Amino acid sequence: MAKMYHKEKSIPIKSSASALYNNLSVLRIAPRCLTYFTVVHANVVNMVSASWDGLNYSHRQLQSKEGNVTTSSSLIMQAAWCVLPSRDLLVLTSQKGIQMYESDGSIMVYWHALDTPETPTAKAVFARGIAAVRDKYICVGVSSGSVLVFDVPSKGSNITLSEVLEEHKEAITDMASECSGSLEGIADLVSADDSGLLCVWKSGEDFQLLNKIPGFDTSCSSVKLWKGTVIAGYGTGQIRLYEAITGILHAEVNAHARWIYTLDIAPFTGLLLSAAEDSWVRVWHLSLTPETNSVEIEHMYNECVTDTQICGAKFCDGDGYAFAVTGYDLSEIIRYTQA
Repeated sequence: MAKMYHKEKSIPIKSSASALYNNLSVLRIAPRCLTYFTVVHANVVNMVSASWDGLNYSHRQLQSKEGNVTTSSSLIMQAAWCVLPSRDLLVLTSQKGIQMYESDGSIMVYWHALDTPETPTAKAVFARGIAAVRDKYICVGVSSGSVLVFDVPSKGSNITLSEVLEEHKEAITDMASECSGSLEGIADLVSADDSGLLCVWKSGEDFQLLNKIPGFDTSCSSVKLWKGTVIAGYGTGQIRLYEAITGILHAEVNAHARWIYTLDIAPFTGLLLSAAEDSWVRVWHLSLTPETNSVEIEHMYNECVTDTQICGAKFCDGDGYAFAVTGYDLSEIIRYTQA
């Protein structure tokens, strides 16, 4: 197999990555030749801004909060940038609520408290699964199975909870919006849960459920939506490709020996990144043939990150020219670029 990528200098982070699904988020700031990275550690988000020449890093740490003031010991489950046409926001989800920041982490613009039960229950309460949808929505999943839809103005802090979608019975694991940039697709959003159930949605003033794809009782830890195709990664190490609208299974791949922690897609090229507990990062290529309505997946590249339980992996650009990886207990972000 051709050597597609080579390892670059790692980026240090202030504290190591927690073992959480999808524990890496990347935002490219092209006008300033910078890339932002976030990695969650317990009740802190490590944020690094790295110059493209690799010479300059600046670090910031965001604390888990309760309300606008007090810092909290509640664990953060995920941090992800939401890119909307008018603004980019950094969204943090924790056991207490949802924090939304300006993209550089400087100002918290919104806080939403989760409903915590009066009496302690056996079920943990947390938010997890973050996606920006179309022009003005940010969707966030909750451990009850609800999906919260926030309406985000083009500026300012007047963010409102506009709708709650109640189709899942299990905790939401991940969510993704259509990333190809194509406005032709009907499906805008896919949500996944701990039972592996996938729900496909069309956004709008009222979100419509288009389809439910059953999950066979194995958790779906990471999901993507690209050109009307749902790409889902599971605890079994499998990746499945479904047609979003019909739920037709296009392909099933035994991609990893252990639990998949993250998937990512480079929307311009159809490259797919998968990474798992088994220390392997794999790059695949997806090709769609509209005439026959078929999707094919081809294996392109492997990288073993020795003795590392990988918990985050993301492309750093829309072409898949570079990707970054985080691992449990590692205090660095490992980067690879095309050879």
